[in-house]
Amino acid sequence: MASYRIEIQEIIPVARDKAFAVFADHRRFGKLLGAPVRRIKESDQADPNGVGSVRRIGVGPIGLEEEILTFEPDSLIEYTLTSVSPIRNHFGRIRFEDHTDGQTRINYTITFDDVVPYTGKLVASTLENGLRKGIRRLPKLI
Repeated sequence: MASYRIEIQEIIPVARDKAFAVFADHRRFGKLLGAPVRRIKESDQADPNGVGSVRRIGVGPIGLEEEILTFEPDSLIEYTLTSVSPIRNHFGRIRFEDHTDGQTRINYTITFDDVVPYTGKLVASTLENGLRKGIRRLPKLI
């Protein structure tokens, strides 16, 4: 079992609260990813997409479920994969920071282990490319 780490840092021309809102809302996050995402369990916190909420990404049996572990408005989202998949120990961390002139720095880190040998590199590459494209598309989703 090999371990993988994806680190994405992007600066986007969107205010931090607006960038966070797209990532925090499960449906809007799906538009960013270009994949269907729906909330299947609400958080018992003030925001239904907050800590304890679960989102399903994808369609049918190839979909994945993620649970929100940390939810600090306009600052931080952390989540883990909770469904059966070809990867284990998946942990995502998205940090939002103010940058100059109303821009936002997004620091997105994902770590995971592969279960099936040699699949982790493909999963990491696919995730990183998809997330980078989505983050760069974010201003159009505001």
